[in-house]
Amino acid sequence: MATITTEGVSHVANLARLEFNKEETKDFTEQLARILDYIGKLNELETDDVQPTSHIHPLQNITKPDVVKTSLPRDAVLANAPEEEEGYFGVPRVIDTD
Repeated sequence: MATITTEGVSHVANLARLEFNKEETKDFTEQLARILDYIGKLNELETDDVQPTSHIHPLQNITKPDVVKTSLPRDAVLANAPEEEEGYFGVPRVIDTD
């Protein structure tokens, strides 16, 4: 497993346009080293007989299938609109265009 150094952390921080003081760089170096150690332990596990999984349940699709239906006429829909503008729902302006 790769070794994390303070120089490496500083380099990546510089690439990400982040500024760390020496204490933060030291802390991140230690934390990343612990994370990589843990990943190394996970990589040592024997998983040849373990089935790959991507879902916690065996269902593939739990949603209803899409069914195309005839929609309501525009006039019937707009009859329920609080405000109508040029054949569309009228809504309050949310972006200032000035």
